[in-house]
Amino acid sequence: MSFKCELIDLVSQPTLSIRMRTSVEELPQVFGKGYGEIAQYLEELQEQPVGPPFAIYYNMDMQNLDVEFGFPIPMNLKGKNNIQISETPSGKSVSCIHVGPYSDVDAAYNALFQWIKDGGYKATGVTYEVYLNDPDETPPEKLETQIFLLVEGG
Repeated sequence: MSFKCELIDLVSQPTLSIRMRTSVEELPQVFGKGYGEIAQYLEELQEQPVGPPFAIYYNMDMQNLDVEFGFPIPMNLKGKNNIQISETPSGKSVSCIHVGPYSDVDAAYNALFQWIKDGGYKATGVTYEVYLNDPDETPPEKLETQIFLLVEGG
């Protein structure tokens, strides 16, 4: 599969999110519970997300991932319990869209890392994924994930 990788300047936007450490095996359960908590809190506030859910990975230790996940919101709101106000990453990134099961994203990451290497950039270590459709309503082979690797240099 080939991927269309492109350089994108990200502009941050406010979010309601949860940041924690977990293993990659636990992500489906953690995300399911956490996104549900955030959605319920948004309902309490009578607010709607302004975009699809996201996850930010601050490391790639599959047994001890430092991950933040949530929804972009129209303005800064107040956090509650483990739900915090944050913002999406900003700055230079290289991006592509992966279509297929979340477990098959390796090829997309490999394409992005190759693009970074070929372009003379350096990955910062922060990865930002946006989940463009709902896994409860979309077959795994049609799931769309936009992946952003933050970069410097070039």
